Amino acid sequence: MDLSTKYLGLDLKHPVVASPSPLSADLDGVLRLADAGAAAIVMASIYEEQIVAEELRYAALTDQGADSQPEAAGYFPTRTEDRGVLASRLEILRKASERAGVPIIASLNGQSESGWVDFATQLQQAGASAIELNIYRVPADPAETGAEVEESYAAIVRAVKQKVSIPVAVKIAPFFSSPANLATKLAGAGADGLVLFNRFYEPDIDLNALTPQVNLHLSAPYDIRVPLMWISLISLRFKGSIAATTGVWSGEEVVKYLLVGADVAMTASALVKFGPAHIGVLVRGLRDWMEQHGFTSLDDFRGRLADHRRAFDAAALMRAEYRDILTAGYASVIR
Repeated sequence: MDLSTKYLGLDLKHPVVASPSPLSADLDGVLRLADAGAAAIVMASIYEEQIVAEELRYAALTDQGADSQPEAAGYFPTRTEDRGVLASRLEILRKASERAGVPIIASLNGQSESGWVDFATQLQQAGASAIELNIYRVPADPAETGAEVEESYAAIVRAVKQKVSIPVAVKIAPFFSSPANLATKLAGAGADGLVLFNRFYEPDIDLNALTPQVNLHLSAPYDIRVPLMWISLISLRFKGSIAATTGVWSGEEVVKYLLVGADVAMTASALVKFGPAHIGVLVRGLRDWMEQHGFTSLDDFRGRLADHRRAFDAAALMRAEYRDILTAGYASVIR
């Protein structure tokens, strides 16, 4: 049975990829994921704000008292490449790329164009097989239009692609008026792949303290429905790779994402919950389903349900499905 697939031009032994998480934040965690059978590993994101904050703290430390005690400046060593958060993460990436035996994809969460470009260049130099641009941007300015927001995403991709030669994927959220149109724009800007979708972790409210409450909820299998819908509509029109992420807890979710046209299924919450060995559970679930249905390779069924939607007016079909869910779904619950 052939479970192999391609993602961002990389040959993978199967379609289960470890998403960014605390498990992929250090070398030991990356190697554990590789030993557990991950086809590829996306390292925990590098955040531009963390790097900038560290640089500012160091600058404040070395500048303090410099005017009044000139000779004291010599107490602080010259900043070298082996210091700091970024240098540490780059070193982990170098070692992981050499030792893991599977593609290591760097995840970058930038804030400024220079940050995106500079860090992406360093990630390529450190040995990343590809880069995932994890774009988290909340358009809070009411004067900013949707078109301007989308153009800012495309501008990031263009800037990075001008400086790096390795594949670049873009991880976006579903909160756009037309995700399919945005996918086309990102492809035109040079994106080699899409990761659908980013989960925005909105804060709750603490009613006793009357303050925002920061808490994290792991994804659940039900959460696959939004990316499942959009991947089925985008996959046949997008020429690059598509990674499905969110809600992958069993082989069933892997199969569903492949059926609508995804090249790989990424998982983080399930691995955080059950540990890296859960990768084997996902791969076995996929293999068992294929055996039950007589499929010998992923190409035998990948995109089959996306083809189904293409055969009809997609908008009309989606509206019919929406109507059926509300009518038949509520009827079954009321019973």
